[in-house]
Amino acid sequence: MIKRLAILGSTGSIGRNALAIVRRFPDRFATPVLTARRNTVLLAQQIAEFHPELAAVYDADAARDLESRLPKRSRVEIVYGEAGYCRAAAHAEAHTVLTAVVGAAGLKPTLAAIDAGKDIALANKETLVMAGDMVMARAAAKGVRILPVDSEHSAIFQCLAAGRREDVDRIFLTASGGPFRTTPRERFDRIKPADALKHPNWSMGDKITIDSATMMNKGLEVIEAVHLFETLPDAITVVVHPESIVHSMVGFRDGSVIAQMGVPDMKGAIAYAFSWPERLPIGLACPDFFALGRLAFEAPDHDRFPCLDLAFRACRAGGVLPAVLNGANEAAVAAFLNDKIRFTDIPALIAQAMEAASCVSDPDLSDILSADEWARSFLQDRIDERAESVL
Repeated sequence: MIKRLAILGSTGSIGRNALAIVRRFPDRFATPVLTARRNTVLLAQQIAEFHPELAAVYDADAARDLESRLPKRSRVEIVYGEAGYCRAAAHAEAHTVLTAVVGAAGLKPTLAAIDAGKDIALANKETLVMAGDMVMARAAAKGVRILPVDSEHSAIFQCLAAGRREDVDRIFLTASGGPFRTTPRERFDRIKPADALKHPNWSMGDKITIDSATMMNKGLEVIEAVHLFETLPDAITVVVHPESIVHSMVGFRDGSVIAQMGVPDMKGAIAYAFSWPERLPIGLACPDFFALGRLAFEAPDHDRFPCLDLAFRACRAGGVLPAVLNGANEAAVAAFLNDKIRFTDIPALIAQAMEAASCVSDPDLSDILSADEWARSFLQDRIDERAESVL
């Protein structure tokens, strides 16, 4: 049977890699749904190649632009906005939904897909960061499988197959360390967006690349892992591994550690989420261990990368604090990319938002979304105050 995929975020890095898998295995996969934010040029090309039934974009302007780029007799239905994304996620013809949109925007479409009984290939970690308890409970109630697409969580998922869950002692979540792993702390104030966007190993979108540079990405992944694998934050150890060959590890109570290795290419994790429990011949070679020579592991520097501690703190506190962390981070990263704040302002502003946030210990969806909105507004006010003080 052909597995039919709804790819939310088809023009991003994950989406393009996913379509490369579809292109390689046309007898295995089809794509009745594609979505993008504003990259209508690429989306129109993808529609011409993959012939989806439905395409969703950010707003009415993007929808009109996309329509103008398609043949007049095109049969694809174009929708837009939050309602359009949710409709795309719940499309009747899709078996599995790849959620590869960036940030908090992925939460509602993922919930819509779960409510429609779709399996989830999860590349949007913010969904579980913001509302992990709710999402996992709703998936369990619907009998929906959530298969991880992040390379680290895919690795953990694979390593867990080596033993019983009750025998797991610790999860080792690996991190490349980003572009500033060895940069002296006193130089961080001079880091520019162009510097932070030069990741040493991975090709990713701008937001996740900045998160990697601050190590917030690893903090968000800790929260994601807590929900995906029903563990505690204190049972997760972050390990800096500059070569990005070991994607993560699981330690068992007998002292055994199982590691999943591979070249740093997202197609491996994407293909496994699509084909699990089967493995597809996707053309990736095993790592060249002789050329590598050795693999290095080191502890993260919490003083230089305080975002990691902020994420652990939010995870332990629970409630709406992870949503505040995520919303504040998204706003801070956007401001940094627009040269409105310094690199070192990112964790400082997030910490301020977390300190000022009101606690809601057992939040519903409206509480979570309100916390996200509040955090973004709080950050914008602080950024505006800084701009006014400079003037």
